[in-house]
Amino acid sequence: MRLFTVADRLMIASSAGLVDVEIASAGRFTADPHSAYERWDEFRTWASGHVETETQAVDPSRLGVPVPRPRQVFAIGLNYIDHAGESGFAVPTEPVVFTKFLSSFTGPAGKIVLPPGNVDWEVELVAVIGRTGKNVSEDRAWSHVAGLTVGQDLSERASQMSGPAPQFSLAKSFPGFTPMGPAVVTVDELADPDDLAIECSINGEIVQSGRTSQMVFPIPELIARLSRVVTLRPGDLLFTGTPPGVGMGRRPQRFLKAGDVVESRIEGLGHMRHEFIAAAADPAPVEGAPVGVGSSSG
Repeated sequence: MRLFTVADRLMIASSAGLVDVEIASAGRFTADPHSAYERWDEFRTWASGHVETETQAVDPSRLGVPVPRPRQVFAIGLNYIDHAGESGFAVPTEPVVFTKFLSSFTGPAGKIVLPPGNVDWEVELVAVIGRTGKNVSEDRAWSHVAGLTVGQDLSERASQMSGPAPQFSLAKSFPGFTPMGPAVVTVDELADPDDLAIECSINGEIVQSGRTSQMVFPIPELIARLSRVVTLRPGDLLFTGTPPGVGMGRRPQRFLKAGDVVESRIEGLGHMRHEFIAAAADPAPVEGAPVGVGSSSG
């Protein structure tokens, strides 16, 4: 099953197009994308027998963030051995955990404004939690995953490395810095959800290429470790880290510039495409916010 969001409405794919969940279920489930994850087992049962005549075509450019309002967002740093090496760190013995803020979320296609600094790319596999979990064992972890999607953990490296310690969360949360999509794909559609090809290209040049089986901490172990501390909730997101090939790790270093087109792909999940554009010289403040809040200058 593949779950999409179009104009803030939850859709599922059928052989003929997309099915509007609220309409097809006669209101049993709402249009809110999170309604599916809050009642995941019930939703899966209903969706397995939905009426395929209730379909509609969709322009890919209209697809939104498939999970737009998670209660918790977990992101894992240095989770591929070679990426840890190119970043100048030892391979971690414990997961490096940070978060990304919701105002940085965007869909699987479109334009992203470059803030001042050095903007880097990081394609990532993202897991969506489907069941509440505390002290989840590794052998039960996949049963707590509703599905997987493609993500980017875009990072502004100058602000990330400022201060006495790295500013992971803030430097990775500029507007548009958390693209996701195109869909949440349930794990039963994947031959081996622990081993998927993952890659990122810039202007057609492949800059990252790996397999998710190369993670230091695979998804089941991450879920087990996180749930020892926090309670995982339906709709929570887990960004699982990026393979090697980021711009900061290159010699000379390379960062995104206006006009660059970044494509992010994961086997069985689909791909995203984003064009990067220059910031306005004097960006207008966000309506209702003090001057400077919400501007590209951070």
